[in-house]
Amino acid sequence: MAELFSLLTLRGITLRNRIAMSPMCMYSAGEGGLATDFHLAHLATRAIGGVGLIITEATAVEARGRISTNDLGLWDDSQVEALARVVRLCKMQGAVMCSQLAHAGRKAWTPTKGEGPFPAVAPSAIPFDAGWAAPHELTPPELDGIVAAYRAAALRALHAGFDAVEVHAAHGYFLHEFLSPISNRRTDQYGGSLENRARMLLRVLDAVRGIWPASQPLLVRLSSTDWIEGGLTIEDQIQVARWLKAHGVDLVDCSSGGISSSLPPVGPGYQVPFAEKIRREAGIATMCVGLITTPEMAEEIIRNGRADVVAMGRELLRNPYWPLQAARALGHELAWPRQYQRAKPVA
Repeated sequence: MAELFSLLTLRGITLRNRIAMSPMCMYSAGEGGLATDFHLAHLATRAIGGVGLIITEATAVEARGRISTNDLGLWDDSQVEALARVVRLCKMQGAVMCSQLAHAGRKAWTPTKGEGPFPAVAPSAIPFDAGWAAPHELTPPELDGIVAAYRAAALRALHAGFDAVEVHAAHGYFLHEFLSPISNRRTDQYGGSLENRARMLLRVLDAVRGIWPASQPLLVRLSSTDWIEGGLTIEDQIQVARWLKAHGVDLVDCSSGGISSSLPPVGPGYQVPFAEKIRREAGIATMCVGLITTPEMAEEIIRNGRADVVAMGRELLRNPYWPLQAARALGHELAWPRQYQRAKPVA
């Protein structure tokens, strides 16, 4: 049996395989952050194609926390039903559905470098890059409001029928900005030591876990390293992952970078060692991502215990039926959707 197609249970939710669709912004939301027919077709196709876990694109917990004006949102009750329609169809096709709750922080309004309908906000008034607008440095009472926004968005995700939520704390966005010394120069209880810099993330997680059912998993996406001198290291994030586990997180989605515009050296599976190291040293389930394209590579990762889930992005954009084809390549017998049975290869 191919280990890639073994079951994985997180709390009371069981994935049919170890293949996840990585969250990818589509910049296709309707007015007011509403999911559209595009999202229905886009995500349901991957569910039909056999993906075990589908993580939706970054979904803003505040209107001012969007990367663009075409981002999905869960900051208002009016946004729930459009997403619920998508969730219902994907779950009917066997996928576990996870909402990624996000806030862009100082990287809001990326196409216009921080100039948008609302001022960008951040832990410190440091622009993301040259030519970007300086964000507003949030006060402690304002931070309380954002914690409440995450809690409210998680409750809406629950009402939409999601099985899991992922809190986005990677890629240079709001919660990553608190974690990284590159973007966090605060001198209060949210700045300085790693413990202080992690305080905002842990507050958000406590608020979300407090309303999220104990039978349903909570995920966090981390940038395992900032890839720049003076930034977060894998050793820092191992410690953060230990704290995440203690605060009710079930799986760490291990990505990297994004706190600056500098790009790391990349290659097939280049982020897998991060997931392997966090899994081993923090004692928590992990998901790896990053130029994983072949069934053989994905199978090796799971079989050798380097991660618990393999996430793919661009490969699933190219081929939404990758899981069905991977099963055949690995010699694993997998049932196809009833409607597609006539196309299943017989040998």
